[in-house]
Amino acid sequence: PEADDAFAQKVIGAYKLGTAIRISEELMNDSAFNMESYIADEFGRRLGAKEEEAFLVGDGNKKPTGVFNIAESGAEASSLKITFDDVMDLYYSLRAPYRQRASFILNDASVKALRKLKDSNGNYIWQPSTQVGQPDLILGRPYHTSIYAPAIEASAKAIAFGDFKYYWIADREGRAFKRLNELYAANGQIGFLASQRVDGQLILPEAVKVLSIASSAT
Repeated sequence: PEADDAFAQKVIGAYKLGTAIRISEELMNDSAFNMESYIADEFGRRLGAKEEEAFLVGDGNKKPTGVFNIAESGAEASSLKITFDDVMDLYYSLRAPYRQRASFILNDASVKALRKLKDSNGNYIWQPSTQVGQPDLILGRPYHTSIYAPAIEASAKAIAFGDFKYYWIADREGRAFKRLNELYAANGQIGFLASQRVDGQLILPEAVKVLSIASSAT
């Protein structure tokens, strides 16, 4: 039957992210390697880490709203010792069209907890990849780890599962790099500044679900 599509409006803003380094003039002149190239790489690492944190757990206060904060709960674990049943509940809480391209995001401690689970015969439930070059999977879907993904704690959202192409990232004007020759000249230093304006938003909430831990979990 004929039907009209309904659209809502999402607003993606621009939050400024910046970092700076001061280096002595002597180090700049005497260094045995390309110091400016090193600084550019270090800026990339710093900005990338802050972006990863914001896109996962940002609270929306002068920064993007992270996917763990905005995604809806798909399943709830009653204990801090999550089971594969909990993960399976999360898996099937996501609609089938999104599961085909979905992946998990969790921290290393959560991965370790899943890998330690055993069946009634003492066999590990986690099965590593049998093909060279292919990653291990959780219920047949790839996973990604991040130190910023929440830990398994009471009231936490510990594991995200979904099609993350629906988390849109807006970069405004790219990254800007500045060399500040005069600002720190009195101290015999040269400053370097990197900044960018960025925001992120989960455009389609139903495309990502999270495993929540009950507030009374022990």
